[in-house]
Amino acid sequence: MTMTHPELKHSKPVTGRTVLIWLLCFFGVIFAVNGVFLYFALGTFPGVAVESSYEAGQAYNQEIAAAKAQAERGWQVETAIERTAGNGAALSVTALDLNGRPIVQHVFAVDLKHPTTEDLDRTIVLSETAPGIYTGSIADLHSGNWNLVLHGETSNGETVFRSQNRVWLAD
Repeated sequence: MTMTHPELKHSKPVTGRTVLIWLLCFFGVIFAVNGVFLYFALGTFPGVAVESSYEAGQAYNQEIAAAKAQAERGWQVETAIERTAGNGAALSVTALDLNGRPIVQHVFAVDLKHPTTEDLDRTIVLSETAPGIYTGSIADLHSGNWNLVLHGETSNGETVFRSQNRVWLAD
């Protein structure tokens, strides 16, 4: 004698059609969520950090050698950025050599790079206003986080100093 459970008598059988519908619904939800993520990822991040990763890799050893030469020079370089009227900013760089003497007749430039979009990036070439003091200004600079990249070059164009710092500009 076989006994059956009373609740099992009235249950619907699982057919191939039911399994197909459940699989299509499951993967449909997965594709829809991935589509939303893809839309927001492409809309908020430009996607390019370097134009050519191969060339960046080839220049790696040269950058290491340049950093070593910069450290051996022992320069003392201080950068300051302050807000000015009208959403502008004033930059100043004080550059001293290993013995505390001003570094003169060099070209210093600042790249202000916005962390999320290249459209807001700015470059400011600084002028030597006193021995070892280089200044410049920029109008209409958004508030927030910025990557400040300072470049120092000799008069013949050889890069002899480079630093990168994160700065915050208030309103």
